[in-house]
Amino acid sequence: MKKYFAEMVGTFVLTLLGCGTAMFLGCATPAGVVGTAIAFGLSVVAMAYTIGGISGCHINPAITLGVALSGRMSWKDAVGYWCGQIIGGIIAGAVLLALVNIVTPSAGGCAFGTVIAENMTGLGCNGVANAGGPLGACLVEIIATFIFVLVVLGTTDEKVGAGNFAGLAIGLTLILIHLVCINLTGTSVNPARSIGPALFAGGQALCDLWVFIVAPLIGAALSALVWKCFSCEKCSEK
Repeated sequence: MKKYFAEMVGTFVLTLLGCGTAMFLGCATPAGVVGTAIAFGLSVVAMAYTIGGISGCHINPAITLGVALSGRMSWKDAVGYWCGQIIGGIIAGAVLLALVNIVTPSAGGCAFGTVIAENMTGLGCNGVANAGGPLGACLVEIIATFIFVLVVLGTTDEKVGAGNFAGLAIGLTLILIHLVCINLTGTSVNPARSIGPALFAGGQALCDLWVFIVAPLIGAALSALVWKCFSCEKCSEK
């Protein structure tokens, strides 16, 4: 149970800090995009070195799927991880909504405050419009998640991984992915990070939520397949 609880806490921190930064900075300017990307990446780095020794710090159902398909964990544990991650994302979504209710009433007093209030209404949710609709968003999220989970599987491999530097490599990769994808889909690559805010934002965010659940899981499955091919190649070379 301790590792499931760790996954819940880690996902809560990632969703709260990443989506919270998107809410306060907004993503309509280069500074907002860069700031949000860094927030997500640094959240992963911080949690990797905090709970990595307890649960491995997946804090992402897509990563858990990739790890399970690679045979590195049992499906029983995978289900426990998914439950913890989704609960953590939902708690973070509730806290973000509470922040909206606290900040919005006092935000109308100045122009800058009004901009913040407008940014916060989406709770850092993902969207499909800028990617050309659901199919375009699916393609973006599949590719982005494939790259991200492949890095996770490679850097955490017991034989050829990056060891203690894995958390840093994973966090930096997440920053890069956000820089590319924020203006397309808001960047999910993590169903739990999308579920929490969407449940409380409702509306179109909730209608589009399936994209940010299905696409990352497909991307993760593909990355597990590719990494298995790499692993088989290593074995044959030996």
